[in-house]
Amino acid sequence: MTPILRFDGIYTPVVTPFADDHSVRWDALADIIDRLIEQGVHGLITGGSTGENYAQTVAERIEVARFTVQHVKGRLPVIVGTGAMLTGDSIALAKAAREMGADAILLASPAYSVPTDRENALNALAIDKAADLPIMLYNYPGRTGTMMGEEFLDRVGRSRNFCGIKESSGDINRVHLLARDYPHIQLGCGMDDQALEFFAWGAPFWVCGGSNFLPAEHVALYEACVSQGDFAKGRRIMSAMMPLMRVLEQGGKFIQTIKHGVTMNGIDCEIVRPPLKGLNKDDKRALEQVTRVLKKTIADIHAEGTT
Repeated sequence: MTPILRFDGIYTPVVTPFADDHSVRWDALADIIDRLIEQGVHGLITGGSTGENYAQTVAERIEVARFTVQHVKGRLPVIVGTGAMLTGDSIALAKAAREMGADAILLASPAYSVPTDRENALNALAIDKAADLPIMLYNYPGRTGTMMGEEFLDRVGRSRNFCGIKESSGDINRVHLLARDYPHIQLGCGMDDQALEFFAWGAPFWVCGGSNFLPAEHVALYEACVSQGDFAKGRRIMSAMMPLMRVLEQGGKFIQTIKHGVTMNGIDCEIVRPPLKGLNKDDKRALEQVTRVLKKTIADIHAEGTT
């Protein structure tokens, strides 16, 4: 079965910039979107966890998604996140995505309820029916408590709309399973420190929060591995990126770290919605140092290929 939409390249789950009163700063969001497009990412995701969807109402999420679609104006595919604990909320987001002209939706398992594979598949198919758009699944059992197992994949795979899966379980055996047994559902990297392994197994896309502030460097790894098939170069780039992965994942400060990275690039994005708090000075210093070394190292690797 051929997917009705191919997900290729680097997809950025876009952060949401907030003002002091936690309202959305639309001018800053527009600047972030424009910069990502200029830096060569291949698609944008709105309403993901990196965008702090858990701290927004359904109406707010729809408003952010609609703004993103309208501002992008077809320059890149825009995927709208529909993950929610209530099926009704996910359906509302899915219908809105279709009405606003989004290219696809991102669909995670509902958190806390821990549905069976059958229940989870029926939930996903109900959302599919509401949207009738290409779907990127999002398997993240560490956050949802639910693994999208083989029965789930077999059931949803009967609909052509299920085109890809962002795999964030961290289990490398899942990569093998998806690549070998579910080739009709495009494999996508959702575990940043395993990006090289995903690409080696044929994954055509990577959803990476770090591309919010290091888009060119993430694109460089994708191009080395997928476009050029140069895994020797890819290993060198991945090695340079590993310290960043450790900074992002340690201490439960992923979103705050991403938003400080965006701020480092000149777009103020420090504020996060409760219950999260911003980074302290040591955390900021660590990110700044890692980013500086990473950018220089990858620039040097890239320069070798152009001389």
